[in-house]
Amino acid sequence: MLAGKIAVITGAGPGLGRTLAALMSEEGARVVVSARSRDTLEKTAAETGALAVPADVRDAEQVKALARTTMERFGRIDVLVNAAFPGTHRKNVLDMDPDYLELWRSAVETATYGTLLACRYLAPYIIDSGGGSIVNVTSMSSRTGYAGRSDYATGKAGVHLLSHCLADELGPSGVRVNCVAPGWIASDTLTAWMETRARDEGTTFQAIHDHDVSRMALRRIATEEDVARAVIFLASDQAKAITGATIDVNGGQQFT
Repeated sequence: MLAGKIAVITGAGPGLGRTLAALMSEEGARVVVSARSRDTLEKTAAETGALAVPADVRDAEQVKALARTTMERFGRIDVLVNAAFPGTHRKNVLDMDPDYLELWRSAVETATYGTLLACRYLAPYIIDSGGGSIVNVTSMSSRTGYAGRSDYATGKAGVHLLSHCLADELGPSGVRVNCVAPGWIASDTLTAWMETRARDEGTTFQAIHDHDVSRMALRRIATEEDVARAVIFLASDQAKAITGATIDVNGGQQFT
């Protein structure tokens, strides 16, 4: 689906970023992976055959360097996937001290401002390459707020609406902009969260898991591959008439 395309993935650390890089490579793309952590990034690159270019998406000069390095190596950019994870620190507004407020701002900057910078400095090269696709990974939380997660939800909600604006702005130049919004993703992180809830509620992990899954229409939690496949579809020419759209990958936990 992506044969011959050059794809850049921001936020390509372990987990979804690594799965995206591996599957995009399998689909024929030449992949550039970027993240803040050099060690983690280089491990992802080694495992997937991608080119590693460390960058903090909140820093305009580092994002410009990511674009330049990609162009110097491959001469074009066809696909940009913004998947930087802003983190969530689970604190209610009345409990936010000054240090936490800085963490909150950093999370929103990583998600929304980081996505904007990547689009600003890579989109011109996508246009010069004849057009292509930008896929922004948002979240089910971009539409529904949860107590203690305002940093993550606000950052992802910003990306959601930013994507609509950019779809309208870049469409005439042949660049499509879409979102993939995962719900829960099966992972060690999710398992640990369910185990913590089980302890807090005086029940078992299995009871928490079964209760949560029962609220999903498909009765299953999405995997990293499920999410990555949706990204690949939107990145490919099979979605050449789709822009400003969002694909929800949440097993039917939320309908929009």
